[in-house]
Amino acid sequence: MFNKRIKVKELLALEPNNQEVTVMGWVRSFRNNQFIALNDGSTNNNIQIVAELGRFDEDILKRITTSASLKVSGVIVSSLGKGQKMDLKATSIEILGDSDAEKYPIQLRNRPTLEYLREVAHFRFRTNTFGAVFRVRHSLAFSVHKFFNDKGFVYMHTPIITASDAEGAGEMFRVTTLPFENPPKTEDGSINFKEDFFGRNTNLTVSGQLEGELAATAFGDIYTFGPTFRAENSNTARHLAEFWMIEPEMAFCDLEDNANLAEEFIKYIIKYAMDNNREDLEFLAQRLADEEKQLPQDKRSEMSLIEKLEFVLNNNFERLTYTEAIDILKESNHNKKKKFQYPVTGWGMDLQSEHERYLVEKHFKKPVILTNYPKEIKAFYMRQNDDGKTVAAMDILAPGIGEIVGGSQREERLDKLEQRMKEMNVPADQLWWYLDTRRFGTVPHAGFGLGFERMVQFVTGMNNIRDVIAFPRTPKSAEF
Repeated sequence: MFNKRIKVKELLALEPNNQEVTVMGWVRSFRNNQFIALNDGSTNNNIQIVAELGRFDEDILKRITTSASLKVSGVIVSSLGKGQKMDLKATSIEILGDSDAEKYPIQLRNRPTLEYLREVAHFRFRTNTFGAVFRVRHSLAFSVHKFFNDKGFVYMHTPIITASDAEGAGEMFRVTTLPFENPPKTEDGSINFKEDFFGRNTNLTVSGQLEGELAATAFGDIYTFGPTFRAENSNTARHLAEFWMIEPEMAFCDLEDNANLAEEFIKYIIKYAMDNNREDLEFLAQRLADEEKQLPQDKRSEMSLIEKLEFVLNNNFERLTYTEAIDILKESNHNKKKKFQYPVTGWGMDLQSEHERYLVEKHFKKPVILTNYPKEIKAFYMRQNDDGKTVAAMDILAPGIGEIVGGSQREERLDKLEQRMKEMNVPADQLWWYLDTRRFGTVPHAGFGLGFERMVQFVTGMNNIRDVIAFPRTPKSAEF
């Protein structure tokens, strides 16, 4: 039976004592026609299998090639080799799947680049780097659910297909069953969406927030964790067209409560990964250190990956207002010496990633929570402050990537919300259901969104967001 196999990670934790076991996995290497390094994805470490000379048919041995899959039964013995405590002395070897080593697209001995591995993303999980990244991603995802579940939050599945644009971004993927070559038209020549599947213009969601707010006004505390989509023609190392968002919404909650929860949440999931994936994180830390050796000294990280994660866990996030941040940036030597690509023009400007990273990496040297942004650069649903100029918004900025969390206290006052929607040309008639929550038992409430891939990037030290999601969706790229 296949389910009687032992996983390599579990096997390597045992003390060798002539136990009889069965393992299954993929061949990493086969040397001297005797020693097989087998890996099953449960860990980056391999189990060394000893195929005693003369015991197995030549026909079997010839088929033991890179990435061939095997079922091996045998006895665990203490290893005579360096760097490992055990070998599996094989009594039977069965080839489950052959692999032509010459044609196999990943030749591990040649250290393939991350760019090349994106082209063969269906196999990149079999490398040590991506094995580690995706085991860490799993732990982070699991810890998200554990954190909110333990706090009594209700997990909501918000719609993937929606008629609303929560961000007012306008960069959305349209969902339609209308024919492209000859769509039905109205009298004025525009496309008649009444003939479409949903009877109206619909898109892939950019956020589950608005629907999450509806649920929070019944359950109190809810969270969403699902895919979101942006049709933004961006080819940077920070953007994807399809990514995962975690969006909690809390009734009876203000901006400070929101910031406190977000900081606690970030620390919790980082600690979970460190407690449960130490081996993978140490591998990724070494990989990052090796990569940075190629960079000039001033471009290298001041802390190792593990040190950076521990620093986040052990320090309170710096909290300041947008206005204070602008003053710091304006007075910085970086700005005075014109080192910013986007000059700091003053209050009211939208901060760029380089500004956010300066605050985090150069000025405070720790994660930063920025609050109270100008209302003109923020969304319609954010609560207006008494100064008439700012809204109760917050962003959390992290080293290496800039903004990792965006959130706000939501505008619960119907008259203020309607006025702001009018000013920003947000159609109130299409969001009647959203406004109803302010008509019938409105409450102060708040929430935030965390881009999951950026969190995975931060924890794993990977420089490109395309390397922390299994099959990245980017402009002109949807191969797998």
